[in-house]
Amino acid sequence: MDFDWAMALGSFLVAIIVGLTGMGGGALMTPMLVTFFGVSPLAAVSSDLVAAAVMKPVGSAVHYRQGTINMRLVGWLCAGSVPAAFSGVLLAKALGRGGSIEDVISIAMGVALMIAAGGLVLRAYMSHRRRGEAPEGEREAPEIEVRPLPTLLVGLVGGLVVGITSVGSGSLIIVALLALYPALKANQLVGTDLLQAVPLVFAAAVGHLLFGDFRMEVTAALLAGSVPGVYLGSKISSRAPSALIRRFLVLVLVASSLKMFGLGAVPLGWTLLALIAAAATVWLVLRRTARNRDTLHSPVASPGRSGASGEQSKRGPTMAA
Repeated sequence: MDFDWAMALGSFLVAIIVGLTGMGGGALMTPMLVTFFGVSPLAAVSSDLVAAAVMKPVGSAVHYRQGTINMRLVGWLCAGSVPAAFSGVLLAKALGRGGSIEDVISIAMGVALMIAAGGLVLRAYMSHRRRGEAPEGEREAPEIEVRPLPTLLVGLVGGLVVGITSVGSGSLIIVALLALYPALKANQLVGTDLLQAVPLVFAAAVGHLLFGDFRMEVTAALLAGSVPGVYLGSKISSRAPSALIRRFLVLVLVASSLKMFGLGAVPLGWTLLALIAAAATVWLVLRRTARNRDTLHSPVASPGRSGASGEQSKRGPTMAA
């Protein structure tokens, strides 16, 4: 089979997003293979995970040199995710026994993509609250108090989802980390997630090599685009408008999820238009609320403070006397 340059270009663009945000690897790559290139769901998951096992170390190496990784978090996450990822492949096979494995993968992928989109929205909301409440100087990663049991559970659930659908090593786990450790800086969050994903996707890739539907021609095209893409994305992550990318990513995840559920093109288009309108309305409301809050907490004198100024002027002569 001839080399698919269009598939390589698509993986290059997806990998840039992975390097920028730590998200979108399986959540975008696998639906792209199924929707645009006609690859079967199981083959797409298998080939994507094998490619990710090569792609993830490239992005994590950049963050490791920059010192934006919490190694204790990585250790506890991997303790749960590595065995769960390998087991996820066997679970997908068991659930799909009798010729229905492709349907099982499609439905599971649709659910995982929708959860990932919700997780991105939750992450954006939590980041918005943290910017409004936290001081400018956040704590460094070594000061984070690691919570072993919840972190292990996050790795366990995330690894299981990745083994079945290839979605979640960034999209789901990074949101759970933000909820557990809100003091982590954004670059520490991405770096920690990228490194923990290396053994996670490697374990899932081994499982799919043994029991999945690995296709060398698909993986070769993915690697040709994703390796330079994730390196480029990791290098420019500090300069790019990642918030804008995440908003676009939410729409893509929802569209991919609905496509996995079999929604037609016309209903899908109307659904996305309604989602965009709702998101714009919520954004305007949140922006107005934040503006009003900033006005109330502004140090500039407001009408409510005139009484206090009057009391201070009255108190002045008394103190002087």
